[in-house]
Amino acid sequence: MNLQDQLIHDGLLHQTRRQFLSKCTTGLGAAFMSSMLGKNAFAGAAGTDSAEPLGALSHFAPKAKRVIFMHMAGAPSHLELFDHKPELTKLDGQPAPLDFLEGANFPFIQGVPNLMGSIFPFHQAGESGQWISDRLPHFEKSIDEVTFIRSMHSEQFNHAPAQLLLHTGNTNLGNPSIGSWVTYGLGSENDNLPGFIVLLSGGKGPSAGKSAWGSGFIPSVYQGVQCRSKGDPVLFLSNPDKVSRHMRQSTIEAITKINQEAHAQSNDPETLTRISQYEMAFRMQIHANEAFELKEEPQYIKDLYGAQPGQESFANNCLLARRLAERGVRYIQLFDWGWDSHGTSKGDSLDHQFANKCKQIDRPIHALITDLKQRGLLEDTLLVWGSEFGRTPMKENRGGNNDIEARGRDHNPGGYTIWMAGAGIKRGHSYGETDPIGYKAITNPVSTQDLQSTILHLMGMKHNKLTFPFQGLDQTLPGVTKPAHLIKDILA
Repeated sequence: MNLQDQLIHDGLLHQTRRQFLSKCTTGLGAAFMSSMLGKNAFAGAAGTDSAEPLGALSHFAPKAKRVIFMHMAGAPSHLELFDHKPELTKLDGQPAPLDFLEGANFPFIQGVPNLMGSIFPFHQAGESGQWISDRLPHFEKSIDEVTFIRSMHSEQFNHAPAQLLLHTGNTNLGNPSIGSWVTYGLGSENDNLPGFIVLLSGGKGPSAGKSAWGSGFIPSVYQGVQCRSKGDPVLFLSNPDKVSRHMRQSTIEAITKINQEAHAQSNDPETLTRISQYEMAFRMQIHANEAFELKEEPQYIKDLYGAQPGQESFANNCLLARRLAERGVRYIQLFDWGWDSHGTSKGDSLDHQFANKCKQIDRPIHALITDLKQRGLLEDTLLVWGSEFGRTPMKENRGGNNDIEARGRDHNPGGYTIWMAGAGIKRGHSYGETDPIGYKAITNPVSTQDLQSTILHLMGMKHNKLTFPFQGLDQTLPGVTKPAHLIKDILA
């Protein structure tokens, strides 16, 4: 019996205490085999009308085949980028009204802070006439491709729990990230690369750590794989000196036999995950290095992104995201650290640090949209740009000091802006709004659960039908106790 037959026999016929691999073709066993064996073997079995393979747990024909989610870790100020508030400019320097502050929680603001208008000028751009500041002149050229959601809000005002809520649907550790849910539901389009890849830039990872791309209570085969744009894509991917590929293959085969025997005795599904991960690592030695080799790109493409092979940068990661997208990676998560602009010093001020971060992302984002579009990939690739929350319309007065020279803003979960583009999304559209000073979402407020539901919908899945049994409940990404609504008005 070969390995594939052995995995099918062991994984699909034996039951575990959690019924991880079920006999049902619409269960997790189907998704696991679809992902691990690189086939949509059970596609279309979950009630879809489409004859085209959609993935093991598809509920209807998807608009998007893949997602690229760009998370600006630390939360950029919507008031300096996309949310034009002339009224706030008029009130610049005035104390915030007391009733305005009543019941509000801030990490660092104390006493009565002063209101602060945008420090950068706004203008309308593109045929759609969308408002944008002068900080993103390259992205502005692509403004007619995107829909701005200007009424996002969060339940959390600290970075780690807010990031967990956005990506896992829960502020506590131990829940699957949206990328894990997507690959659990749809499997992978590529036998030789992980279905869920994470790329970091900015020198640090997000405050939530690796839990932001973890698989939580679903099998670890679905967790995100952190890769690098500098050096080997994955640490220790290359063979050590004097170790040949044939020797590595023999080692993997021996380990697989041991793991098969262990699974036959324990029926532990994580043993199958271990087999899959060893074999994936072996295949990645060839295919990952090729996918991550930016030197293969023509110079005009590298210039378009501002990419410099051999460095860790957001520009390189955007170009890698396009290369991974065209190779069938299902979910690509980019985290760019350094957006926490409190204004306690020049190093974290809106005038300097924030302005520098805008320069770092401006050209690459425009390049990614342009590159995907000219290759015909934008029509089935969903782009999401955003963060865990926004910033306050008040200047941060840490320690109650309103005379701090550097300008910054505190955390604000009440209202902020994200944008989406590509597969199934309206072009040149704006949805929702915050109040006249950009503090709270007042028109068509959008929760993190609503965003998650909409992403899953565009991938062909209903958020309340994509479930996993855990702790006596059929768990979902947005959570079983929180309402989640499809944002219909942004769909093309």
